[in-house]
Amino acid sequence: MRWKSGRRSSNVEDRRGFRVSRRAAGGGIGTLLLVLVALYFGVDPSVVINQNVQPGGTTTPHAEPGTRSPADDNLAAFISVVLADTEDTWHALFRQRGDTYQEPNLVLFSGAVESACGYAQAAVGPFYCPRDQKVYIDLSFYQDLQKRFNAPGDFAQAYVVAHEIGHHVQNLLGIAGKVHDLRGRVSEAQGNRLSVMMELQADCFSGVWAHHADRSRQILEEGDVEEALNAASAIGDDRLQRQSRGYVTPDSFTHGSSEQRVRWFRRGLQAGDIGQCNTFKADRL
Repeated sequence: MRWKSGRRSSNVEDRRGFRVSRRAAGGGIGTLLLVLVALYFGVDPSVVINQNVQPGGTTTPHAEPGTRSPADDNLAAFISVVLADTEDTWHALFRQRGDTYQEPNLVLFSGAVESACGYAQAAVGPFYCPRDQKVYIDLSFYQDLQKRFNAPGDFAQAYVVAHEIGHHVQNLLGIAGKVHDLRGRVSEAQGNRLSVMMELQADCFSGVWAHHADRSRQILEEGDVEEALNAASAIGDDRLQRQSRGYVTPDSFTHGSSEQRVRWFRRGLQAGDIGQCNTFKADRL
């Protein structure tokens, strides 16, 4: 991916090197959201919640001196450029709709973080919190992406950022709120299906970004699209379930199969039109 000449976003909060002391754990929907993320990445949901606390306390960040590797700083710079590129793309697309795009913040953290959606450890992976309109990423996830999920490459990393920004776009368009309200009125299986629709649409939105970013700024290099498709495939529900427990239960999918994730990313990439990303009215997910 051609990125080194790109501008860097001013919307990055670098909390690396801060240790979060959890004196109390809030419950409710925020924690539930993060538990769902944990289940998706195949980790024990208990890592999301501090079990030895009482409600009503606070979370205090403590700055701790430490060394940052040049590789991590280079990755942080890369993510800042990708974020800036998503800003440019979505500003233009929202203007075409007669709307105004509101830029989210992206928080880099180490180990654990406190968000408006709750307390999370790095094991839950990258996530978007609609309550504070921020994306949260621990850079160690990209090591997992390469080693655990066998999905290396800088455009695979960019795809992850673009997917989370896709959730922000859903939030701005009112899609996320409607789905959240509807999930409270349907069965678990139906709720899971709604979640899959949300995630596949975010994959499609990430493809839309890639389409317009390359058309406007020629960011793609040979092999980049394959890197993104490989990443989308690597984190499909069916593949993760088969790896973690040896069998697949489609009714429990929350993000979509590998084939679905690849197909919807490709659809956004080829069409460049968010109108082609309506998973909620698609004849075939």
